[in-house]
Amino acid sequence: MEVTFLGTGSAWGLPEFPCRCAVCSTMRKLGEERTRTSLLVKTRELILVDCGPDIRKQLHGRLDRSPDAILITHSHGDHTSGLDELVAFKRIMEKESWRPIPTYATEETWARLERVFGYLVGDVLEKRIARIGEPLDGLETKVEAFATDHGPVAKGSVGYVLEERTPLGWVRILYTSDFEDLPQDPPIDGQLHAAIIQSHWLHEPSWNRPHHMSFQRAMDYLRRWNPENAFLVHISDEYLVDGDPFPKGLKAVPPKSPMLDPSTGLPYPQPLCHQDWQETVSKISADLGLGVRPQVAMDGLKVEILPGKRYG
Repeated sequence: MEVTFLGTGSAWGLPEFPCRCAVCSTMRKLGEERTRTSLLVKTRELILVDCGPDIRKQLHGRLDRSPDAILITHSHGDHTSGLDELVAFKRIMEKESWRPIPTYATEETWARLERVFGYLVGDVLEKRIARIGEPLDGLETKVEAFATDHGPVAKGSVGYVLEERTPLGWVRILYTSDFEDLPQDPPIDGQLHAAIIQSHWLHEPSWNRPHHMSFQRAMDYLRRWNPENAFLVHISDEYLVDGDPFPKGLKAVPPKSPMLDPSTGLPYPQPLCHQDWQETVSKISADLGLGVRPQVAMDGLKVEILPGKRYG
């Protein structure tokens, strides 16, 4: 199973174009960019997971035919507003050869999608329902949705567990997408080979207005699931940085009870760029005895997930 991280950023991407905060300024100086989070999973099928506003750029040079299926986690624009771009796949096909792309989402998510993209349904997208606790119909890859709590304006939000049988045995990956909590455990039947989990903040914030997950709390799930590999996505800049001369306005959230570096007794520093994120996450994981060493994914990262193969 091959996973390409098409995008790894939060709802507005990074750096945010009008922002001059320490994070955005540092990333801009280094030429780093995180577009909206999306995945391309290659099994015997090509499966696109979420389709945000950067999808045209993300798929350029990576996909010259329509995906075999699309998995939608929830209805927010940073995960769905690129669906209109998929018309391009139809435009290069002979009319009699085109088939709408099977697109899976929950009933609640489809209710909102059809209000916005109803004109695509039956023409570009084939509506299929993702039901919690049931494998998705019509795919060779075994895919099962699990319920997530992403707040009151994302009803019907889900993550997905994808499984593929290989000569080395079953390969399983889990993708949480955006979430604040899980109503029940995901359907993990055997060893989990990769967990792709949201890490919107490093430290848990004092208030969680957008209903997202921090790395501080994500560690609890990683301990519970015990994956061979972990990858962090949906990285934001919605935190305060000491000495930052530029205010962040509404998006700046102080930490609730920050994780402390045992060697200094001080909070682990807030990251300014990809290297900061990776070094800090690696140190926290070692200091706090996390069994897996998470890799902070960057846009374009491609990994092959196999039993026993470890990253990070």
